[in-house]
Amino acid sequence: MTQAARQTTRDLRRHNRAALLSSLYLRGPVSRLELVAESGLSAATVTNVVSELIADGVVAEAGSVESDGGRPRTLLAVRPGFGHVVGVDVSETHVEVGLFDCALGTLGTVRHPLVGTRLDPDEVAGLVRTGIAEVLEDGDPDAVFGVGIGVPGAVRDGGIVHAPTLGWRGVNFAELIHPHIQAPLHLDNRARTLGQAESWRGAGRGAGRAIVALLGVGVGAAVATAGRSHPDITTSEWGHTVVKAAGAACRCGSHGCLEAYVGTEAVVRHYAGRVGKEPVIGDESDAELARIVAEAAQGGPAADVLAETGEYLGIGIANLINLLTPDRVVLSGSAGAIMGPAILPAVRDAVDRHALDYLAERTEVVLGTLGPEAVALGAATLPIAQLLANGGRIG
Repeated sequence: MTQAARQTTRDLRRHNRAALLSSLYLRGPVSRLELVAESGLSAATVTNVVSELIADGVVAEAGSVESDGGRPRTLLAVRPGFGHVVGVDVSETHVEVGLFDCALGTLGTVRHPLVGTRLDPDEVAGLVRTGIAEVLEDGDPDAVFGVGIGVPGAVRDGGIVHAPTLGWRGVNFAELIHPHIQAPLHLDNRARTLGQAESWRGAGRGAGRAIVALLGVGVGAAVATAGRSHPDITTSEWGHTVVKAAGAACRCGSHGCLEAYVGTEAVVRHYAGRVGKEPVIGDESDAELARIVAEAAQGGPAADVLAETGEYLGIGIANLINLLTPDRVVLSGSAGAIMGPAILPAVRDAVDRHALDYLAERTEVVLGTLGPEAVALGAATLPIAQLLANGGRIG
């Protein structure tokens, strides 16, 4: 066999491993028969690849299901204990670090508040390193095969961060972290990582095209479009689309942006203005938003502010529906978890009034399901994605 032929055969085996492992990870537990049907590969190829994955400790048998007229089918799943990953959420108000198993089960989390609106990259990196050390205190650092970090901005050239909300322009954030950790480092926009998490394990799973709204201090959106092996994720600056001409001032310098009405601190500020008090912002803004949501159940200014928030969020979602025709919109992020249940009816009502009828009727608006550590979990999908692309081989 020539070297070119050997290379082609090796590449084909690597491709088959990656495709089958991705399918198994994102849709599992599944049977060998289901993998054959979905992949289009022969039964012999699937059997050989699965046997390799089991021998490598990546995959394990996970029970069985009855089949029509035949023997029960054995189910397969990625083995949670194959290794661990760390996910880091760097937001405008805090750094949250989570330790997760290979199936994205949460093993531990820590959170450190950030103070100020122009945050020193070295100080933030120090909190990230501290958080990683804390979640690994009772674990085995050698079991960690990757660290993912989600940041509120664009990531270029492998780790250069442009994050206007943090006051960062061209910050080599990866260089501030990587020398201090053993595992490979992955950075990406936090809206994109959240979109990946909701598509893999949350409310976006199974959608042909899902829009995952990151509702936090800021507002972003990820578009997850179903692909052959895994969803394709893109992001947009949805929070800075204008929903009211000459409206409220936004921290981007414009006026009337969606973020100026539905971001955590925007809601807190609007409420404070209604009742004549100083707004509670920074790391305490989530707790203040939760208090406003609780107060809204009694009516009054809190209820009025949440009604307005739901209206503007519905307008923003209607614009997305008219532009991108998703079949599902997921309200996620910290603010989504806190106020989502309270404003969901108002959001849906606004969507019905502002989106084109024939598009709105094909789109469901739902709440995220991943809980408060959703963005850190999303960051943890970055090293997992690399593992899947490598066919379960680390390095």
